[in-house]
Amino acid sequence: MDITWNYFSLLSLMLASGVVGGLLAGLLGVGGGIVVVPVLEFTLGIMGVDPEVRMHIAVSTSLATIIPTSISSARAHHARGSVDLALFRRWGPMMFIGSTLGVALASVVHSAMLSLVFGSVALVVAGKMLFLRDDFRLAQHVPVHTAAFGVPVGIGAVSSMMGIGGGTLSVPVLTLLNQPVHTAVGTSALFGLVISIPATLGYILSGWSHESVLPGSLGYVNVPGFLIIAPLTTWIAPYGAKLAHRLTRATLSRLFGAFLLVVGFRMIYKALS
Repeated sequence: MDITWNYFSLLSLMLASGVVGGLLAGLLGVGGGIVVVPVLEFTLGIMGVDPEVRMHIAVSTSLATIIPTSISSARAHHARGSVDLALFRRWGPMMFIGSTLGVALASVVHSAMLSLVFGSVALVVAGKMLFLRDDFRLAQHVPVHTAAFGVPVGIGAVSSMMGIGGGTLSVPVLTLLNQPVHTAVGTSALFGLVISIPATLGYILSGWSHESVLPGSLGYVNVPGFLIIAPLTTWIAPYGAKLAHRLTRATLSRLFGAFLLVVGFRMIYKALS
């Protein structure tokens, strides 16, 4: 009975995370991982999965689902003219490099450290979205000098450690660099591809021989979780993109910030408890 209930809970929570993750992917350009990771981590805890690798499984499975979700979300935003392809060509390769570095680091740390990274970054971004003035800018345009490439490298590295598609970081960064929020959201959806593909492959390789991985997994990537969540997020993402273009900039920022505030506190509490 307990086993049946655990798997029923797993199925229900994965279905819910797929729907909500897809909506947020299109709405906020975040790839859905900011929802999928905490839900999967919570679900794996219910099932008694080893805490040492719980976040690794949640992060890597989330990144796998972001691949099709990013394609769906980016296509929807591109159709509305809100993807900056020139910026993508400049920042995309740097995010790819950062994503690879992030996986290498994540593969040698405990799950609690990944939870702490996730929660801390979520709170920083929430603070920006909720408390900085809407017209506050660090610059009037995206810098193009070589030193500025550290920004997309950092976004790629932290995102691959958090299991997110990059939008959680790149959306607020781009708005601080005076990019329109809808363009930031649309371009961030495309960034999700160059982060999630190398990161997913890295987690498959690094978790391949780990004794605590779940049955039916490829390395740390849980295939059943991917098969449940990925189709839902891909299907729902265009509806989120459509909704995004009906909301004001201020509404999008507050929605994003409030959600990250809740998630951030929960993940830090989990890491420290």
